[in-house]
Amino acid sequence: MKIMDGKNLSAKVKAQIASDVAELKNSGVEPGLAVILVGEDKASKTYVSSKEKACMAAGIKSIMHRLSENTSENELLALINILNLDDSVDGILVQLPLPKHIDTNKILKAIRPEKDVDGFHAVNVGNLVSGLDSFVPCTPLGIMVMLKEYGIDLNGINAVVIGRSNIVGKPISSLLLNANATVTITHSKTKNLKEICASADLLVAAIGKPNFVTVDMVKNGAIVIDVGINRLDDGRLVGDVDFNSVAPKCEFITPVPGGVGPMTIAMLLSNTLKSAKQRALKGVNL
Repeated sequence: MKIMDGKNLSAKVKAQIASDVAELKNSGVEPGLAVILVGEDKASKTYVSSKEKACMAAGIKSIMHRLSENTSENELLALINILNLDDSVDGILVQLPLPKHIDTNKILKAIRPEKDVDGFHAVNVGNLVSGLDSFVPCTPLGIMVMLKEYGIDLNGINAVVIGRSNIVGKPISSLLLNANATVTITHSKTKNLKEICASADLLVAAIGKPNFVTVDMVKNGAIVIDVGINRLDDGRLVGDVDFNSVAPKCEFITPVPGGVGPMTIAMLLSNTLKSAKQRALKGVNL
């Protein structure tokens, strides 16, 4: 059994990004990421703070917009439009979830696809499904980078994904399919879930239920990717996989914390850098 260390890998990726950012700055282009936080959600504030620190460490300009809970949908759309037109902004990230009075789909659709570093715009989703170049959601992209780092050959592998969210389940399924894996997507309505999971060479758990994947759902020698981050009543962070019982059966497994999580922010920086490089190619040096 080998633990896939996302913490060390993300540090390596971030160091390369910082080097590339410095080179880009020397050519006259400073990568910039605009992050919009609406409201006072505690988890969102923590994530935004982490993103801000990561940007600073990589040399990426972080442009923060902290808006009150009662910000209207039109006010948010107006801000996004300003950022869309600002050539010094390479990436626009609206922290989710948004307050209930704001239509999330309308907001995500308003972000220009070439600045959609979260990879949630329908144009980027369509490109991903079609196997074309696009901005890919950060968590699934981080998983793919980890699989490559550990030399895992996805050709013909039997991959099972638990969860069908637009943020992880659907995009990781497309990425695995594009990499020639045979992919099964499972969810709350799936019949014989345990048996399907137990047939997987690669199992991706992304459902947000602590310790949901038990030892009888994993076959010997499987690769298990745990996307879940769940805080228990005693304050401990655990994944969607019952790590202690499952790990001994695995060839590779990601821990929680320290597995997929650190890769997500690293990929956000990577997507922002990618957007800035595209701007540099267009010759917009602001």
